[in-house]
Amino acid sequence: MSTASPTSPPTTDPWFQDLFAERIGGAGYGKGTEVYKFELIKRAKRLALAEHPERKMLDFGIGENDEMAPESVRDVMRREIDRPENRGYADNGILEFKEAVAAFMEREFNVVLDPTKEINHCIGSKTAYAMLPAAFINPGDVTLMTVPGYPVAGTATQWFGGDVHKLPLVPENNFFPDLDGIPADVLSRSKILVLCYPNSPTGQTATKDFYKKVVDFAKKNRIIVVQDAAHMMLSYETAPLSFLSIEGAKDVGVEVHSMSKGFHMIGWRLGWVCGHEKLVQAFADVKDNCDSGQFIAIQKASAAALADPAIPNQVREKYRRRLEKLVGVLRGVGFDCEMPGGTYFLYTKSPKCAGKRTFANASEAGQFLIKELSISTVPWDDCGAYTRFSVTYEAPNEAAEDELMAELHNRLSQAQLTF
Repeated sequence: MSTASPTSPPTTDPWFQDLFAERIGGAGYGKGTEVYKFELIKRAKRLALAEHPERKMLDFGIGENDEMAPESVRDVMRREIDRPENRGYADNGILEFKEAVAAFMEREFNVVLDPTKEINHCIGSKTAYAMLPAAFINPGDVTLMTVPGYPVAGTATQWFGGDVHKLPLVPENNFFPDLDGIPADVLSRSKILVLCYPNSPTGQTATKDFYKKVVDFAKKNRIIVVQDAAHMMLSYETAPLSFLSIEGAKDVGVEVHSMSKGFHMIGWRLGWVCGHEKLVQAFADVKDNCDSGQFIAIQKASAAALADPAIPNQVREKYRRRLEKLVGVLRGVGFDCEMPGGTYFLYTKSPKCAGKRTFANASEAGQFLIKELSISTVPWDDCGAYTRFSVTYEAPNEAAEDELMAELHNRLSQAQLTF
């Protein structure tokens, strides 16, 4: 009697195949053939490294800081991690961190918040976008989402039976959403408007006039605003601008901040939701049923980081310098790009051809860059064919940055790109 080998694929579905929730695919879960964009990138990188081991991968696709948290912050962490009083559950956060957030918001943006009622921590801002829809979305409700963008709030909306209405960010509108163009039947069902400024990935920064329009829009249409401020401290054109600094903004929404981008604390997973007391409380109630809070030592180390204005200034100037260098290189080989207003991303139109080879979209161009040139980027085809470069590549000093830029210029020059 023959038996299947241990590596043979199963011939039948598991007994619970029809029990998966429709929100993740139902009975068809795990059977789809579509490959996620970032998985395609990973596969192409592995292939390029295998076929060209002599050629270093120039990785401009990584969307996380390349540097450790400052030594002063790590010193606090070392001290606090050994204190027995920090061992327990943090639940909805410790007062020390909330007070540090309140002081930071007032110092940087002149926004005054009650640390006990208008601020609540989250285990990274991603969790906040996943949880906030639970407080507001019923089946049939709509969340307004800008695209391209971070999809988590939209995914959670759909899981709760709601719908997502996409607001394209296009250069013709300076990468701001067209709030006036939302259909009336969509507007009447809309409960949440999710924004992100400085915008990831376009790099656009918000203006006071835009935020004033958002406040008026939210009041008129009874819509809650969720402003993603993860890249807030990476603002280059102007000083960082908080949505909550606009008159009336705290009446209509919340702002979600992160310790990741502006403080080199990517893996520490800490952020906060701040704004209207009742909205923050609703988030806290949902959160209280989802997690037991971030490790207290991390909150205390983050409080120390927030108290040091030099940290975000140094982070900002590092990525400003790198972006200026990148813009110069890309312009030199034909890209039509300019210094972004914020973030550590450069969002630019993708090449249409390389020599005699044509690309149907940004994804095809991105695959070419990886496989033929060992240059990794992130393609976006939501609103036209665009390529996103990130300046979070690993380079220990400016000399190494310049060497990498020179190699990038050399490889792109050989590709005969046309736009």
